[in-house]
Amino acid sequence: MRIPQIQITTTDINMDWNISKSRQVIKQPQADLKISQPAATLEIKTTNAKLDINMDQMWRDLGLKPSGEMISEYAQKGKQGALQGIARRVSEGYQLMKGAGRGQEGMTIPQIAKQNHGPQRPGPYNIKFIPSIGSVKVNITPGTTDVNIQRNAPKIDVQVNKPIHQYTPGKVTGTMMQRPDVQIDVIG
Repeated sequence: MRIPQIQITTTDINMDWNISKSRQVIKQPQADLKISQPAATLEIKTTNAKLDINMDQMWRDLGLKPSGEMISEYAQKGKQGALQGIARRVSEGYQLMKGAGRGQEGMTIPQIAKQNHGPQRPGPYNIKFIPSIGSVKVNITPGTTDVNIQRNAPKIDVQVNKPIHQYTPGKVTGTMMQRPDVQIDVIG
């Protein structure tokens, strides 16, 4: 016995696709930027320095003193010289008085003359620097400088521009070129 057979024949679908791509354009305009920088404020205040130079001691060391001081000094030296002269004459008078009559036979006067006018030993020699060290006094009062800076912040103005966005959507269209088909045949 023969069993009937079934024969199935299929035909696939055949499509023709038409695809147009989507299109997107994005443009970003640059932002508008304005910057201005105000100048800083600078203020400088100074006080002058002060320099004091005192040369009084130097002039005294050089022998150049104020006239009142010189007169007083010379008057004092004159007074001392006069007192020394008086004391010397008194001393010489005592020597003459003591020596007269003791048999010195006139030796007292030559001795007095020798004391006053005999060979003198030179005095000690010292080296002296004129004017003396430190005789000029210098005093400095430093000045001051105050600097005041006022910073001014920059002014920044930004205008943001929106992006330009253009979008064209894509499209897909299809055309059926061949329809699908299924055929079933019974054989036998």
